[in-house]
Amino acid sequence: MTSVATTLKDRLPATIRTERLVLVTPTMAHAPAIAQLCNNVNVHKWMARLPFPYHLSDAEFFINEIVPSAAEACFAITRDDELLGVVGLTFAADGTPELGYWLGEPHWGHGYATEAAQALVAAARAAGATRLRSRALQTNAASRNVLKKAGFVETDTVVEASNNLAGKTMVLMRLEFDER
Repeated sequence: MTSVATTLKDRLPATIRTERLVLVTPTMAHAPAIAQLCNNVNVHKWMARLPFPYHLSDAEFFINEIVPSAAEACFAITRDDELLGVVGLTFAADGTPELGYWLGEPHWGHGYATEAAQALVAAARAAGATRLRSRALQTNAASRNVLKKAGFVETDTVVEASNNLAGKTMVLMRLEFDER
């Protein structure tokens, strides 16, 4: 009998439910809402990898290429079947997954990002992750607070070398799970 090694992505649940939210794999049905919410300068200014302007074709690329890749575990954040944003893990070469998320501007300030981040952190821990990392712009106090509420601690700062945030100071954050 041979055993098949599974990755952390394979061990994550397909659906994560919280009190108010359902986190599911993004599908083409989500593409129009993703495009609409991401095509917003107030969302884009905080994001390292988000193109702007953001078109339906960008959402389709995300769903067809990024979502199924081994390097990402992506979840659409939904409430009552309405897409609010996306939360996920990027699997880094050093073995420490990086948590990232975005919410559409109409959904800011309602605790959805915190609820989604906490749910994914719990799912990652249950799936065997021993630590996570994240980062946020130093000027993005709201995102840093979301991550702190999810258990992350600030560890360092770095000036972003490339992408949309090149030249800006990022706060690096880490979450170590207690071994139990």
